[in-house]
Amino acid sequence: QVQLVESGGGLVQAGGSLRLSCAASGRTFSNWAMGWFRQAPGKERDIVAAISGSGGRTYIADSVKGRFIISRDNAKNTVYLQMNSLQPEDTAVYYCAASANSYWNGNKYYHREYDYWGQGTQVTVSS
Repeated sequence: QVQLVESGGGLVQAGGSLRLSCAASGRTFSNWAMGWFRQAPGKERDIVAAISGSGGRTYIADSVKGRFIISRDNAKNTVYLQMNSLQPEDTAVYYCAASANSYWNGNKYYHREYDYWGQGTQVTVSS
C-alpha cells in the first residue's frame, strides 16, 4: 500500500514557475516508478512526466518538454515536478501516482497501469 499526498499547487502568472511535491508513505518507495499526470476541465487525464525507481531515467511528455523537470529524493520518499515557463494551457489538477509495472528499456519509457494515486493539487496559470 502506498499513500501519496501532493502539495505546491496554486495560482501563478504566465511565464512563472511552480514546484509540485508528492510525499509517499511506505518503506519501498524506490521500488515504484512515479508519474505526474494532469487533468483539465472537460479533458482526459494525461501523463506529464515519469521517473524510474532509482531516478536514473525519466520521461517527459512532448507538451511540456523543455519546461518541466521530474526528480525524486528516495531518502525523503518524495517526487517533484518543477514547472517553468507556465502557460494558461497548463492549468489543470495535477496528480502524482505510483506504478509497479511501468518501466524503461534503454531510454524508452513503457507506460503501464498506475496503482496508487494522490488526491491532486490545482495549478492555475493566468494570462
